[in-house]
Amino acid sequence: MSVGTTPGPPGDALSWQYAGFLRRVLAALLDGLLFGLLVPLVLVLFRGPEALLLYGSGVGGYSFVMLEHLLPALITIALWSTLGATPGKFLMSCHVVDVRTGRRPRPGRALLRYVGYFLSALPLGLGFLWVIWDRRHQGWHDKLAGTLVVMEDETQVELSDLLQQLGER
Repeated sequence: MSVGTTPGPPGDALSWQYAGFLRRVLAALLDGLLFGLLVPLVLVLFRGPEALLLYGSGVGGYSFVMLEHLLPALITIALWSTLGATPGKFLMSCHVVDVRTGRRPRPGRALLRYVGYFLSALPLGLGFLWVIWDRRHQGWHDKLAGTLVVMEDETQVELSDLLQQLGER
C-alpha cells in the first residue's frame, strides 16, 4: 500500500495524501528527461553545436560542470521554493510541502532537501527506497529537510494502486 493520509498542518482542516514511491520515481524520471533535454539545448545556445560532442564526456571544462550539475540544482531548488514542485511533480499531481507549515519549503529548506538527495543516494539508494516503508512516505532527504511530498488532488487514486487494480483484471 502506498497511500497514507494524515491531518495537515496545525489548524488546518485538510488532510494530506502522501505521494508514494512509484509516483515519485516517475516524477524524477520526467524531471531527468526534461533536464536531459534542457542542458544540451543551453550548451548549444552558449557554446555552439560542437559542444554536444563533448557533452557528458567530462572534458568540457567549467561551463559544462556548471550547466550539467549546478543549473539543474538551482532550477530544482527554485521551483520547490517558489511553486512547490518540479515539472515532473506537477505532471504526477504532487508537490513538496514543509511538514510544519504545509506551505512550499523556504529556499534554505529546499537547498537542504537537495543536499539530502546525495545522502539518500549514498548507501545504494536506501534513503530513496525508505519512501516505501515510511508511514508518511518520506525519504531521508525529506526527513533531513522537514518536507513531505503530497498529492495535489486527494480524490485521485495513487498510481501504484491503479496499476495494481489493472493487474488484477
